Amino acid sequence: MSRVASLVYGSIAYTTFLGAFLYAAGFVGNVFVPKSINSGDAGPLGQALLINTVLLGVFAIQHTGMARKAFKRWLTRFVPESIERSTYVLCASLSLIVLYWQWQPLPEVIWNIESAGARAAVQALFAGGWLFVFLSTVMIHHFDLFGMRQTWLRFRNQPYRELGFRTPGFYKYVRHPIQVGFLIAFWATPTMTVGHLLFAAATTAYIVIAVKMFEEKDLLREHGERYRTYMDQVGGFIPKGRFRGSADVEEAV
Repeated sequence: MSRVASLVYGSIAYTTFLGAFLYAAGFVGNVFVPKSINSGDAGPLGQALLINTVLLGVFAIQHTGMARKAFKRWLTRFVPESIERSTYVLCASLSLIVLYWQWQPLPEVIWNIESAGARAAVQALFAGGWLFVFLSTVMIHHFDLFGMRQTWLRFRNQPYRELGFRTPGFYKYVRHPIQVGFLIAFWATPTMTVGHLLFAAATTAYIVIAVKMFEEKDLLREHGERYRTYMDQVGGFIPKGRFRGSADVEEAV
């Protein structure tokens, strides 16, 4: 793949991600989008539960499976390394788009906050969760996380350098701030329906399982005792202290 084609591919993948990410906020928050988590006519309960569970499962399998080192090695037998991350991002975004499209509403209300002030506070917390996610990606190099840095370096004919183990900003106080932001955003709703509860509960379970069973084991293998010290000093999802160990900070190109 040429340098220009790599950059174009990375740009398409990033743009698709950005659209899917912004739509996710509207989808979960029931605002600004044509189809949200509660919109549409409710069908049979069993059918809706099955379809929604399958949609969530497809995303979970894709999101976790493609992030594994073994899969990355297999994938780069067929695609250049410069677009491996972009391919992951594109597939994750497309799986989310299918979820939005096919999601079956379950509109029965579990709780509904009546107070205007309390509703506004919960909605502010919801917005804060999404902002927390975005800022957390920026702190560890947003464009590297979503594949654009890799394709840009390829376009400039420069080698890719790993960013190394870093703990900037939020990462000094919690190990997984991106996931914390998502958890806040998914649960902070003034009106909780059965469908929203299914989404929030399933994604919470997925986040906890994926972090404990896959992500942190990968990080321990990659960074060894330095990451173990980080785990000892800093809470995974709830702050328990500030990281006091040293971490290499490499200059991002």
